[in-house]
Amino acid sequence: MTKILKFQPAKKSRWDVKPAEMAAVGLALMCGLGFGAYSPMPASASGEYISKQFSICSGPVRVTCVVDGDTFWLDGTKIRVADIDAPEIGEPKCASEKALGERTKLRLREMLNAGAFDLAAFENRDEDKYGRKLRVIMRGGRSLGNQLVTEGLARTWTGRREPWC
Repeated sequence: MTKILKFQPAKKSRWDVKPAEMAAVGLALMCGLGFGAYSPMPASASGEYISKQFSICSGPVRVTCVVDGDTFWLDGTKIRVADIDAPEIGEPKCASEKALGERTKLRLREMLNAGAFDLAAFENRDEDKYGRKLRVIMRGGRSLGNQLVTEGLARTWTGRREPWC
């Protein structure tokens, strides 16, 4: 004799998540919310885009210029590109770090001069321990820092510096 078993569907909780919902969350994280580790918030209440001509910094007076691959001055304010780590040029540990740092500096200047951009706050921190404003450079919804990473000129900021040599 065969026994027939009846199964009742499990009760659904309000926390059940469908695979499509999980995929959507994963995609959102992969598109920058998780990897970039920033909160895109306009640096100014007006939401105006910035369009300036940047030079390479030289001398003691710095107004609107690029220091290195992750630091620049904008209208007299020193800004650290918060979502990347770029090679050092001031105190490099080896010749290859200095060479890559120089390329990164020139590329950052080129990107800043390529058109209007916005500055976004970074992880609810306004400044670093050196007094530099921490900002993510955004153009068209994309981080210019991430572009430097894609080009192999910088690394995504992980919270600490890593050696380049």
